[in-house]
Amino acid sequence: MYIFVILMLVCVIHEFYFMRYESETVINNSYNPRQTILASRNIRGSILSADGEALAQTVKSKEDGSEKRIYPYANLFSHVVGFSTKGKTGVENIGNMQLLNSHSSLGSKISNELSSEKNIGDNVVTTLNVAVQKEAYLALGAYDGAIIVTEPDTGKIIAMVSKPDFDPNEIVDIWDDLVDNTESSVLLNRATQGLYPPGSTFKIVTSLAYYRQNAADVSRYSFNCNGSFTYEGNRINCYHGSSHGSEDFKKSFAKSCNSSFANIGVSLDLAGLNSTCEDLLFNQDFKLDYTVANGKYVLGTNADSYDVMQTSIGQGKTQITPMQLNMITCAVANKGNCMKPMVVDHVESYEGNLVKQYNPETYAELMTEDEAAFLTDLMTEVVKTGTATRLQNDNYTAAGKTGSAEYNGNKADSHAWFTGFAPAEDPQVCVTIIVEGAGSGGEYAVPIAKRIFDAYFASVD
Repeated sequence: MYIFVILMLVCVIHEFYFMRYESETVINNSYNPRQTILASRNIRGSILSADGEALAQTVKSKEDGSEKRIYPYANLFSHVVGFSTKGKTGVENIGNMQLLNSHSSLGSKISNELSSEKNIGDNVVTTLNVAVQKEAYLALGAYDGAIIVTEPDTGKIIAMVSKPDFDPNEIVDIWDDLVDNTESSVLLNRATQGLYPPGSTFKIVTSLAYYRQNAADVSRYSFNCNGSFTYEGNRINCYHGSSHGSEDFKKSFAKSCNSSFANIGVSLDLAGLNSTCEDLLFNQDFKLDYTVANGKYVLGTNADSYDVMQTSIGQGKTQITPMQLNMITCAVANKGNCMKPMVVDHVESYEGNLVKQYNPETYAELMTEDEAAFLTDLMTEVVKTGTATRLQNDNYTAAGKTGSAEYNGNKADSHAWFTGFAPAEDPQVCVTIIVEGAGSGGEYAVPIAKRIFDAYFASVD
């Protein structure tokens, strides 16, 4: 009898767990016939921006009653909203179950049943801001790359741009060409799945590792930069051979001095650096709504000095996605607390009644409040006197880090990075940018960041 009772309890617990945590995943599986049943009863609901603009909607033909999925903004939201034909991506995939269900009023359902009409599916209301998305899209221009704009204290994704892009209205027509072209990366969401060398943005990580190992000595750090640093026969050059002269730790960070950070790198305990990278989500599976590629950190504790120096300045074999870098930056802005990135705010019936509210939640504590304050101070100096002075203005303060990441062995070829937040003293928005093959982060990514910060603060005024 006891065995039977225990087995029954296990079954009940498993059933509860499945319904609470796994049922949506099973229903969302493309092989699940329940989707077809729901689609036969309900018209797929709309995807809306945070301010109620339609980002995806289903239009029914008056002539033959056929349904067509329409994306009013075409390429603008191509990766973040995604598409629902030829598979499902983006919010179309994340909110698939909600879009296929209908919580319209009982009277409306009875009326539709009597007239053999479908019910109208629920609307998925996102956290996306149309004005900020437009500015990010236009600011990236003809370059390939990615931009993520988030609220550090909630994790809400305000904008997400990836280029090259596509028009989801034409996905059926262009599908075969995209699939047949094995070199095409148009469908890749670079914001979440693009892996890049972090360049000098990795100096945020190196700085944190140094602070953890030498907190009492950071203020006494000094280095004289003559444009290069040589250690055990290996040489690291500053960007464009710049000579920065006498530097403390803050100036080394603000000027993004490769020589100084190579010197810092060889002084680190590599086990401690490895631990810091693990704390900052490298080599980990991300448990997010979007598929996010794993950032890669492969420097072993017995690595030679050249690999250590390269890794310390963000080169070597380290790789990161814009999403992961954005999460690290948000943690700095949010006193060490990284919120889970979220793109769906709530679900409502087509009549506007709330069906489900999604609340912000902590993803991980990446650092202490003291460590976050230390990094904030460094990143604020980057804008005041360093490589991101183009962000200076009278309307808000900003903090950030630029990066120029070499990617093919040719020192003349580099991706332009920027990641940062504003206002520096009370962060409301975080921006992470990569511009492929553009060159210097300070010259190319920072002006883009300024346009996005301006657009964000204009939209919330």
